[in-house]
Amino acid sequence: MSWGTELWDQFDSLDKHTQWGIDFLERYAKFVKERIEIEQNYAKQLRNLVKKYCPKRSSKDEEPRFTSCIAFFNILNELNDYAGQREVVAEEMAHRVYGELMRYAHDLKTERKMHLQEGRKAQQYLDMCWKQMDNSKKKFERECREAEKAQQSYERLDNDTNATKADVEKAKQQLNLRTHMADENKNEYAAQLQNFNGEQHKHFYVVIPQIYKQLQEMDERRTVKLSECYRGFADSERKVIPIISKCLEGMILAAKSVDERRDSQMVVDSFKSGFEPPGDFPFEDYSQHIYRTISDGTISASKQEGGKMDAKTTVGKAKGKLWLFGKKPKPQSPPLTPTSLFTSSTPNGSQFLTFSIEPVHYCMNEIKTGKPRIPSFRSLKRGWSVKMGPALEDFSHLPPEQRRKKLQQRIDELNRELQKESDQKEALNKMKDVYEKNPQMGDPGSLQPKLAETMNNIDRLRMEIHKNEAWLSEVEGKTGGRGDRRHSSDINHLVTQGRESPEGSYTDDANQEVRGPPQQHGHHSEFDDEFEDDDPLPAIGHCKAIYPFDGHNEGTLAMKEGEVLYIIEEDKGDGWTRARRQNGEEGYVPTTYIDVTLEKNSKGAVTYI
Repeated sequence: MSWGTELWDQFDSLDKHTQWGIDFLERYAKFVKERIEIEQNYAKQLRNLVKKYCPKRSSKDEEPRFTSCIAFFNILNELNDYAGQREVVAEEMAHRVYGELMRYAHDLKTERKMHLQEGRKAQQYLDMCWKQMDNSKKKFERECREAEKAQQSYERLDNDTNATKADVEKAKQQLNLRTHMADENKNEYAAQLQNFNGEQHKHFYVVIPQIYKQLQEMDERRTVKLSECYRGFADSERKVIPIISKCLEGMILAAKSVDERRDSQMVVDSFKSGFEPPGDFPFEDYSQHIYRTISDGTISASKQEGGKMDAKTTVGKAKGKLWLFGKKPKPQSPPLTPTSLFTSSTPNGSQFLTFSIEPVHYCMNEIKTGKPRIPSFRSLKRGWSVKMGPALEDFSHLPPEQRRKKLQQRIDELNRELQKESDQKEALNKMKDVYEKNPQMGDPGSLQPKLAETMNNIDRLRMEIHKNEAWLSEVEGKTGGRGDRRHSSDINHLVTQGRESPEGSYTDDANQEVRGPPQQHGHHSEFDDEFEDDDPLPAIGHCKAIYPFDGHNEGTLAMKEGEVLYIIEEDKGDGWTRARRQNGEEGYVPTTYIDVTLEKNSKGAVTYI
């Protein structure tokens, strides 16, 4: 099967077919290009989805702790890797399929054009030979007619008796001339005919088959190239299937790693306040016509025993004011304040004032009576550590258990910093010894400022650790001995050492109670004002503009080259840093446009919750 022998007269059809083959090749290349764009957009959308739901871990407190959260973030990481594999598929298709198709289509067009030009040239040469043969044929035919006319003229004059001998001789010469010219044209026509037949045979049996064979081979190579590209199109995705399978297996493992018991325990650890549940609600006997006094909790109590009360009963009554799962039996009773002041009696008959803290009931009253406030986003983001200031450096605003955890966490961080400073001190001392032994290597005095700074940092950290350990010991001592104090018969001991602040923190020093508001109303106003305040964020460093920035978009800050700005928020990984001018104007600037210098141990470092 050969195009040269089977399709010898179908030059125009082969021209159209080869052009269709190239158009089909380019159409498939366009299909691959659109598939590449789909893969790229899919990968981009997946990465944007992962970025949208991944937390910006600007603080250690925001790191996921629950197994369900950790599993979700692991799934996001696996999905990000999956998006990377889609990008690999797009790159492989672009390089192996689309790029190869475009290069091959260009070469194919050039080759086809060359073969078709050769075919047209051969056809033009054959047409030229045919025209030469046809011209010689027509000339021979014309000369034959002229010779025939000369023959007839000669015969007429020769038979005419009136014709002169000269006329007959002239007609004879004309006949001989025309006969001679007819013979020459006959020979030329025969030669042209023989030449044309040879060229025509060569054209249809040698030249055209060779050209058509080359076109056939070109078209077959195009078909083979399409087959290879089809296979490469599938192989581009099949190569990443093992990695994609690992990503999916990672998602399944992340799902299996979810531990509901562990998460429940974390909830307990996170929100455990350390307070004890409220005691039983005491029975108050209103059948006696007496003024309302604190009952000893027994139905058979006599009037004479009504003035006496045990310390355990006192504390139980104070705690019984909170009813969590039902309505209060006596709704007419006045609501309790965070610090309940009442009179109690000792067994010897002496009366004294006792203080009882109802942290849960106090919080419930806060919810019921407090005016609803919507805190600003900035106040929520900055958190307690910035808004409360030095007054709550000991976390006394937190419940005992949470306060203990926060203090322990701070002590661990300070110990790590102390270890780093100690290692730095040891390294500086070793370097100083080397300089003293080998003065040519450096000046030992140049290390003295850094060594002094390190010593100051060590002393400061030790003082901080000691202070926080004292607070921690106080919290642990109060938490461990709270149950004994509540059940102790020595009420004076409960008054002097078991005192609690209105915010639920324990302290031995009675003077420290002034840090919390003594009344519920004052607490409401201060708490709400803290969240409604919108103070500017403190600066944690400064920066210098390397390049100018227009800042046309909303939320950005324009800057000039060389301008110095304050840094109030670091880059969270999105390429933007929040800065402020001296006039108070704030906005975001590109991180790559500035030279950032952060201050060590900055007092204004933002803490997020």
